[in-house]
Amino acid sequence: MPPDDWITPDWPVPANVRALVTTRNGGVSAAPYASLNLGDHVGDDPQTVLRNRAILRESLPAEPLWLKQVHSTAVAEAGTACGVPEADASIARQAHQVCAVLTADCLPVLLCDRTGCVAAAVHAGWRGLAAGVIEQTVANMGTPPEKLLAWLGPAIGPQAFEVGAEVRQIFLAGNPACAGAFVPHGTGKYLADIYQLARLSLAGCGVTAVYGGEYCTFRDRERFFSYRRDPTTGRMASLIWLT
Repeated sequence: MPPDDWITPDWPVPANVRALVTTRNGGVSAAPYASLNLGDHVGDDPQTVLRNRAILRESLPAEPLWLKQVHSTAVAEAGTACGVPEADASIARQAHQVCAVLTADCLPVLLCDRTGCVAAAVHAGWRGLAAGVIEQTVANMGTPPEKLLAWLGPAIGPQAFEVGAEVRQIFLAGNPACAGAFVPHGTGKYLADIYQLARLSLAGCGVTAVYGGEYCTFRDRERFFSYRRDPTTGRMASLIWLT
């Protein structure tokens, strides 16, 4: 049985859509990766990571399509991808294709259509958001945006995500409405609301049914890894699949 604090997204998806988000609990990694670190690129013992992934696999219908995430807008197709593709989103169109993204402050976005024919997972850090990773994923799904649902998973909250003026300017250059997602926080610094930025991206491409977005990985150290809080840390997985 998965740990009680793993998250099952609460959103009105079709019966054949399944989603799951791990927390930092339930694995075998030692500090500072304690305990369910699923990232194989953060310095944890590789065999320990494999054991953690085996624990996760018990709750899934198949091995996830793991990605080499590089803050890009590249989108992989779970049905045809080989190995570990360099991408920051993946799309499933058949049953038992498991899409997965790893995060520890960046925003995981899960998407599906209202008929349960397509699903996607997106790794949306600020760079990916600014570059259009959500828009690219929605376009690649091939479904009218108004027929999609989105769920925003655990990410750094708006009271903890400090950025410089240059980050704010990047977003404002793309969409002046993003100004409302930044609150001044000292000289040349701002607190950014990554959830609001994602909602603006989704709205901009026509996705209006958006759920989730109530977490803060930085503040909740008992449940979540946070790169901003602990530079050496693990990664959580957000997963979605069709049955």
